[in-house]
Parts: sequence; structure tokens; C-alpha cells
Amino acid sequence: MHAFDVLGDPVRRRLLELIADAGEPVPAGELAARLHEEVGISHPAVSQHLRVLREAGFATVTPAGTRRLYAVGERPWAEVDAWLARYRPFWDHRLDALATEVARGRRRPPTTHTEEPS
Repeated sequence: MHAFDVLGDPVRRRLLELIADAGEPVPAGELAARLHEEVGISHPAVSQHLRVLREAGFATVTPAGTRRLYAVGERPWAEVDAWLARYRPFWDHRLDALATEVARGRRRPPTTHTEEPS
């Protein structure tokens, strides 16, 4: 399955966000509970999405007793980055221009607003 096919599903993207934001491996049960709370998806459905993420390399799983801990995988991000590389020039120059404007703003003294008498 192509990386963007995997990332095209909003549930899988949300799972990746939850895993990445945690900063440490997350139990599958915690992920399932969170998605059930957010969008009403069942635990078995979350398990299927986690399987897709795992098989595509976007997530890794580590058994810990009866729990399965999920972390963000590294392998498919290179494929995503390579695909995006041809489009990067369309936004890089805008980001460079923004950085220039931010730097200019830092050099300017703050303006003070004074009210004129009426």
C-alpha cells in the first residue's frame, strides 16, 4: 500500500497524531479508548487501522505483557519526504520570505500608540 493511501484515512492520521504527540509508546487500548471517545469508532476497527499502520511501517508495536505499545515508525516517512520534494519549491520561497519579515520585525523598535486629544 502506498504511503499516501495509508495517510489518506482520517482515522489513521489521528492515530499517528496521538502516537506522535504522546512522545512515548502508547498502549493500543488507550488509543482505542481515545478514538471511541472522539469519533465513536469500535475497538476492533481501531485494531484494524493499527494493523494497516504497522504493516505499512508507520507504526511499530512492542509487546509488554498483555499490552501492545505503539510508536511512530520511521521507514515510510522517507517515501513521503521524497514525494513531497518536488513540491517543496512551491512553499520554500514563501517560508524564506516569512523568515525575512520576521527578522525585520525583530529589528524594528516597537511603535507606541498615543491618543490624540479630541
